[in-house]
Amino acid sequence: MRLALRRVARPAAAIDRVCGRRRARVHDGGRVAVGASPRSPPPIPELGRGYDAHDGSHRARDASTSADASEDDAFPLSADGRAQLKGMRRSELARWLEATGERATRADGLFATMYRDLSMNAFEGDGRFGEKFASRLERVATMDGDLRLGEVRRASDGTRKVTYALADDSGGIVESVLIPSGRRTTVCVSSQLGCAMNCQFCFTATMGLRKNLSAAQIVEQVVRARRMCDEGEEVSNVVFMGMGEPLHNIDEVLKAVDILLDPRGLAFSRNKVTVSTSGLVPQMERFLTESEASLAVSLNATTDYIRNWIMPINRKYNLDSLLGLLRREFPRTDLGRHQRQVFFEYIMLAGVNDSDEDADRLIEIAKSLPCKINLIYFNTHDGAEFKCSDQERIAAFRQRVSDAGVTCTIRVSRGDEEMSACGQLGSPGDVSNWKPPPPRMRDPRTRAARA
Repeated sequence: MRLALRRVARPAAAIDRVCGRRRARVHDGGRVAVGASPRSPPPIPELGRGYDAHDGSHRARDASTSADASEDDAFPLSADGRAQLKGMRRSELARWLEATGERATRADGLFATMYRDLSMNAFEGDGRFGEKFASRLERVATMDGDLRLGEVRRASDGTRKVTYALADDSGGIVESVLIPSGRRTTVCVSSQLGCAMNCQFCFTATMGLRKNLSAAQIVEQVVRARRMCDEGEEVSNVVFMGMGEPLHNIDEVLKAVDILLDPRGLAFSRNKVTVSTSGLVPQMERFLTESEASLAVSLNATTDYIRNWIMPINRKYNLDSLLGLLRREFPRTDLGRHQRQVFFEYIMLAGVNDSDEDADRLIEIAKSLPCKINLIYFNTHDGAEFKCSDQERIAAFRQRVSDAGVTCTIRVSRGDEEMSACGQLGSPGDVSNWKPPPPRMRDPRTRAARA
């Protein structure tokens, strides 16, 4: 049998294609950027004048038969140059095995072993694979996920913040969070090192975008979280709400979600995996077309006037374009009752977005499409210019929305004492891939008052 990967010298353009870069799709004359290399973060996509979300049924991908996979695609590589098995969908793993001279039928067993035997992170000739098979694989592949476990910090409420070093030449530290609730635990994963969205209330945004994570690095956060669970505890939910804008790294995130949902691997329910976005409209359309996972939208304002300030992405994709897409796509009738609604996240900022008028506008938005609203405490951090609305104001805001017949809940803040709560992740001072902080946006109300 052939024991080594096929290696072919490739020009720079081909290397970009290997890392995940793709051509833009076209919708009715509008150009929509759709992908990015994990090592080369993409620009914010442009919304073409002719953009129009297409209608039709959702064409969710089967994790075992991805439409994106083709014989011409290169296999993902780890930092040491070996094939990175945790960066492959099951169908891709089968093709890789065949390309290295092994039987493609071994893919199901290898895939299950990688994700169900949580004690294992290296090839071992102890009967699980067979000594010769394991030895052959170890020479040309790895399943370590390209992460190195760093520090685990536990808050008084049981929340754990976990740091990982990225195992590549440029390094960097990413964070994930384990949030226990009884015997069930939610793991909050990161999809980028830093973030380009520059949301004014978010600590991660002060890093800028330094690099994208690979699918393997995203999936490995979940695998490690399962290993860390105490006896009787299980990871029941995965939320893409850590560092980064997931849909700004859409190719790797879609692949990671497929791996999480694959019934022969980690086997999460599509209702238990949620991807949150600040509102990248073209990528949202693609996600809703290609993935069966749940979608959450970080709304945080009811007017363009305020959202342009606290979430600058709104200057590219305003509320009309964001809500217009959601009205066209929801309810997702073919994916069960749970996904008939979009989940809106709304961070409560004192004197910014917490007035009765804001509540009334939020009610109008909620009546125009099926949704649930989750009010979130603002968790402060060094340099923050905002304050969280007090508990009385949050309770009154929720009551006003609920009295109008809209489902509205309050998310309990967890782990804030260890900087592991919502909006607190990141290490702006980390010298790896350091960038100067992005510019702060001026409060438009101050400028209006001066005028």
